[in-house]
Amino acid sequence: MPNLRQISLMKMKGRVIKSTGSWYKVTLNNQNIVNARLKGNLRLMESRSTNPIAVGDFVDLMPESEGNFLIEKIHERTNHIIRRSVNLSKKKQVIAANIDQAILICTIDEPKTLYGFMDRFLATAEAYDIPAIIAFNKVDIYSKESLAELKYRESAYQVAGYRTLRTSAVSGVGISELKNLLKDKVSLFSGHSGVGKSTLTNSLQPGLELKTSHISEANKQGKHTTTFAEMHSLGFGGYIIDTPGVRGFGLVDLEDVEISHLFPEIFKFQSECKFSDCKHLEEPGCAVRKAIQMNKIAPSRYNSYLSMLNGDEEEDTFRQDIYKKD
Repeated sequence: MPNLRQISLMKMKGRVIKSTGSWYKVTLNNQNIVNARLKGNLRLMESRSTNPIAVGDFVDLMPESEGNFLIEKIHERTNHIIRRSVNLSKKKQVIAANIDQAILICTIDEPKTLYGFMDRFLATAEAYDIPAIIAFNKVDIYSKESLAELKYRESAYQVAGYRTLRTSAVSGVGISELKNLLKDKVSLFSGHSGVGKSTLTNSLQPGLELKTSHISEANKQGKHTTTFAEMHSLGFGGYIIDTPGVRGFGLVDLEDVEISHLFPEIFKFQSECKFSDCKHLEEPGCAVRKAIQMNKIAPSRYNSYLSMLNGDEEEDTFRQDIYKKD
């Protein structure tokens, strides 16, 4: 049996399943879970990032002391999803790496997911070639008015090419369909605080008992119950990366010309514009604006495109009563 000195010379490969900012939980190839910290030179790898290692990263590590390991190398990622902090620091945060799909958990009520937040998240997923699915959660509590808005949003995103589903951990609506979508894949769960990411995860994988909380009656906003991103194994196959709720989703390093490419329904029509460099503002012969008039592009999506084009930090300037019928 090798002694501690011999073990210390052995490199191991693992996958990061939890990040606490300074320490990480890493699952090894033998499925053992160990604690690890980052080697000093890797911490300085990218000063503008809040953390150079993300949940989902594959890493090489070496034993450092009894029970603890040192991460020496981060393997190249197949993909990752990243957001820019909307506070004054403007630092970048890699949310997760090496994922198969992103599930955007949204709610119409308690709390209301902002249109701008949805579209910034989806645009970022497009930028990093990560398929995205939208789950409208807590459908068991929606009023008649909220259901009308839900139908508008479903139509807007289905026209854009996104798959949508309705879910409720309370009533069980959509849980079977969601399981089928998650099976044998590494899926990121993201959304505002309070939309029910942890409750859905508990419903999908009984026994996890992730911490959940109630919505504040004062501001109808959720409280942060998931403090750090963490990857959970699913008994039916696959993994969920549960992430802390975020209020804003800032875009990272996008040129104006790229933004329209990140809206599939806008990109579909822009080749028909009169001018190849059309920004879909006031230019004559704009096929995109014509498509909006013909209900082939949702006004809320176009509004988000304009907001991103203008560099507007406001997450939700769309008039939310547009879905109402007279």
